[in-house]
Amino acid sequence: MAESMTSQPLAGWGKPDLDLTEAQWQSSSRGVGDVQIAFVEGFIAMRNSERPESPSLIFSPDEWHTFVRDARGGEFDLT
Repeated sequence: MAESMTSQPLAGWGKPDLDLTEAQWQSSSRGVGDVQIAFVEGFIAMRNSERPESPSLIFSPDEWHTFVRDARGGEFDLT
């Protein structure tokens, strides 16, 4: 499925091996937090802003929508 979305070779977990060197990274709307995201070739990349050299997570649009919905619903709250 992802293969038809991009001409890039697929990396592990069926995700493309995206070139993120020119990605336009965005922080949260409040300008705080440790996470940045970028929209690249139909996928969403997420990285740690304090360690941008570390590996990025790559989400398909469906995975991203599920993640955001669950985060807004408190799925990942520690309390």
